[in-house]
Amino acid sequence: MTSPRAGIVSAPDVWRVREDFPALQQTVHGHPLVYLDNAATAQKPQVVLDALMQFYTRDCANVHRGVHLLSERSTAAYEDARETVRRFLNAAGADEIVFTRGATESINLVAQTCGRANLQAGDEVLITGLEHHSNIVPWQMLAAEKGAFLRVAPIDDRGEIVLEEFEKLLGPRTKMVALAHVSNALGTINPVRQMIEMAHGVGAAVLIDGAQAAPHLKVDVRDLDCDFYAFSGHKVFGPTGIGVLYGKARLLDAMPPWQGGGDMIRSVTFEKTTYNDPPYKFEAGTPHIAGAIGLAAALEYVTGIGLEQIAAWEHDLLLYGTQALAQVPGLRLIGTAREKAAVLSFVLEGVHAHDVSTILDRQGIAIRAGHHCAQPVMERFGVPATSRASLAFYNTRQEIDALVQGLGKVKEIFE
Repeated sequence: MTSPRAGIVSAPDVWRVREDFPALQQTVHGHPLVYLDNAATAQKPQVVLDALMQFYTRDCANVHRGVHLLSERSTAAYEDARETVRRFLNAAGADEIVFTRGATESINLVAQTCGRANLQAGDEVLITGLEHHSNIVPWQMLAAEKGAFLRVAPIDDRGEIVLEEFEKLLGPRTKMVALAHVSNALGTINPVRQMIEMAHGVGAAVLIDGAQAAPHLKVDVRDLDCDFYAFSGHKVFGPTGIGVLYGKARLLDAMPPWQGGGDMIRSVTFEKTTYNDPPYKFEAGTPHIAGAIGLAAALEYVTGIGLEQIAAWEHDLLLYGTQALAQVPGLRLIGTAREKAAVLSFVLEGVHAHDVSTILDRQGIAIRAGHHCAQPVMERFGVPATSRASLAFYNTRQEIDALVQGLGKVKEIFE
């Protein structure tokens, strides 16, 4: 599918794109909605809503199990969605694409299969100081179970990984490296290709948490040479409850299943079960069929616009927003990496982040406030929480202006 909005290069094009998103047309507390919480969940274009409606009103049936027409149509759409994801990531084959509930489940799947099978007492898992809780806790749990150690590469005052320290932490005991492609809390874009090469140099497998990268950057898993890549549908303009785990075919084939049930088997007797091939070995039970179909529609939509064009427009917004927020008295940006996605995380002197968000909401401006499921990042910068404005390709400079004006009202209230 080719998007009718192909080639965003300027603000007027963005205004046309906004027409594709019904949720953006509403008012909140009497004000036009300014939605700046895209790192948490992005809004959905009409093509995604239409894809969901068509499935539920025309093709709704279970996959892989029926020979009637509706089941055949449902199965075809589901497997077509897998192929769409394969193209989006440039994976070698559709058998390398596993549908999950989201990036969190994808990471847990790798930890509980590949990790559990290969990690032994004394081994090490290396992560970074930028990670989301979903890329910390599963490895903590596994390390505790196996008697292994969790190592953490530090970040500097910009919010960048200290590569020299990352490299020093790699060694013969490093069995798994797990790191974010883009930080959800700060927007830092990590040099993952270089870090993957470093990790492979000591024989470690590498998982990339791409939840914040997939909506904003062109991802090529073969160029990166990562072993696993995880992302969530709802952040890339698709439905909630659907996600993807990419894994190299040889690794998926060697990994034991995580959950048991229907469709992940070849045959079952009371004496023995023979498991299905990947990716079905990891998709026990009825999958989120509609979610996969909706995700495919979302990926086709953003591909039609162009990931390069999306990245260029969002970078323009990031520069504009950084300059605009710098003019707000008492505001301090947290995270000033040289390579950065469109995330503006900040603290306002004398005002708690939750108060900032609440007052902005009354003006129709939606931002995120809190630790963003990245408490170690907050601790590193000595703050309990930040306010976070996270941008998407449908955002505008006028919305950033509204944010700055809203922050002015916040300051008036607390002066």
